[in-house]
Amino acid sequence: MVTHVPAADAVDERGALLAFLAEQRGGLRRSVLGLTDEQASTKPSASELSLAGLLKHVIEVEQWWIAKAKDEQPAVQRDRSNWHECFTLVGDETVESQLAYWEKVAAETESFVRTAPSLDDTFPLPDEPWFPPNERVSLRWLALHLIRETARHAGHADIIRESLDGATAFELVAKEQGSSWG
Repeated sequence: MVTHVPAADAVDERGALLAFLAEQRGGLRRSVLGLTDEQASTKPSASELSLAGLLKHVIEVEQWWIAKAKDEQPAVQRDRSNWHECFTLVGDETVESQLAYWEKVAAETESFVRTAPSLDDTFPLPDEPWFPPNERVSLRWLALHLIRETARHAGHADIIRESLDGATAFELVAKEQGSSWG
């Protein structure tokens, strides 16, 4: 699993954008470190969010945006009838299976961003009331949007994880590296 993009790979704009995205993915991925599916699905705050749900949501959103930019159908179709499933494990889904799927999605994102002719290339925003009508955005916008979306939910995950067992982001980084914090 890619958790850190070496600084040497981040010297150009595409590399820098992908490095920031990988960093934010790492924060969310670490939030489920050492937890069972049941623990990761717990909702310990006033919010309906769980770590497993955030993980699944961010993965689906990333895959959806890359598909949109490629003018392809997303892997999962969501509408009002099944939107809630975007935030919870269903059927035989597990945290482990979601993390494995994210590896594929992340690789697709990286390949797409690295091989696109230009970050100035555009695609249409979805026809949704929260987007301006008939607006196009660049692939640069897309990369920044994915960073923003992932970072926002990584922050939510920090709070949820700390509420579950007191583990902080620094402690989880240390744990992932096989050491301890503090």
